[in-house]
Amino acid sequence: MSTLPSLPDTTQADGSSVRIGALVPLSRPGWVEAGEHLAAGLALGVREVNEAGGIGGQPLELMLRDTAADPRRAVAAVDELAGLGAAAVAGEYHSVVARAAAGRADAIGLPFLCSSSVLDALTEQPTKWVARLPPPQSRGWRVYADFLLGGGHDRIAVATQPSVYWASGTRILRNHLAARGGTVSEIDVSALAPETVCEELVRSGATALLLLVGHPEPAVPIVRAVRGDRRLAGLLIGAPAGQPEFAEWATLPNGDGAGIPFLRYLPERLTALGARVGAALRAELAVEPSFVAYEGYDTVAVLAEALRHGGADRARTAAAWSRVAVDGTRGRIEFSRVPDSNVWQWAGAPIQVVDRDPAQPDRFRVLHTG
Repeated sequence: MSTLPSLPDTTQADGSSVRIGALVPLSRPGWVEAGEHLAAGLALGVREVNEAGGIGGQPLELMLRDTAADPRRAVAAVDELAGLGAAAVAGEYHSVVARAAAGRADAIGLPFLCSSSVLDALTEQPTKWVARLPPPQSRGWRVYADFLLGGGHDRIAVATQPSVYWASGTRILRNHLAARGGTVSEIDVSALAPETVCEELVRSGATALLLLVGHPEPAVPIVRAVRGDRRLAGLLIGAPAGQPEFAEWATLPNGDGAGIPFLRYLPERLTALGARVGAALRAELAVEPSFVAYEGYDTVAVLAEALRHGGADRARTAAAWSRVAVDGTRGRIEFSRVPDSNVWQWAGAPIQVVDRDPAQPDRFRVLHTG
């Protein structure tokens, strides 16, 4: 497990700085490793902006807040950060938390850049205050469904728990697969032992199981149970939400963390900036940086550009979403209004389906792009 990176000292002697807030999960039940990677990317981005002269000569000050994956904590943090003079707020990793934060930012008129969450309905109504870097769930999960179909999997089981995010993902998969003759059956694992999940899978006749559940519990116990059941030897295990992205999956016994396809928001090749940033993040985290770390860095690049347009005026900063054009670690970032979205969206966000190589679990294989 990596450690939280040290944040740059960005406060001038006279106390003047341009403050940005950041919401990240740094304690359980949040996905702590994801939070650490997001925080590392944010911190590196702030440090480099300040080394280049800051915003109009003023340094960026990063105010980090731990959400612990709790939407109520995120809403409270948005209010706190607004009261502390934040010019904008960014984050989060968990989609339901990002949705709560985005809704509150919209309500109080605070620019919010969604760094790493994909839930389509990020806000209830169209808003000028919110922009998003990652692709919406409907786009990414349709790419994943195409990958399944291309591999001959049209009878899919999903192990799921009650959640807006998981329900949305199940609906996207079911609709996309049904239009092509596929089926999706749900197994609510909330009150089921992993061994009982195996029995349900045998009865379903599914050729693929998708983990739409929390991490590490119950995701890891389910993987171990399925991999240990000879009746399910040919079953593909998938995790579109990206659980196997993080280093701890490479250390699961018997290679259980490998061969599980997931969505990753990286291009075939990083930009020259991305390669340089990747090296810096690798040194900071002491592990291979995930796509979430790159999202953190790109978040600061976007916010810095928007703040150069808007300065301390929050409305002017929000109005700059349509004018932002920056070179990020994963390509040129510009925002537009895309169909069925209430927020400003980077339409060119890259999508891959990858897994960990069973022969070398610390190496990723790109299986499909979209």
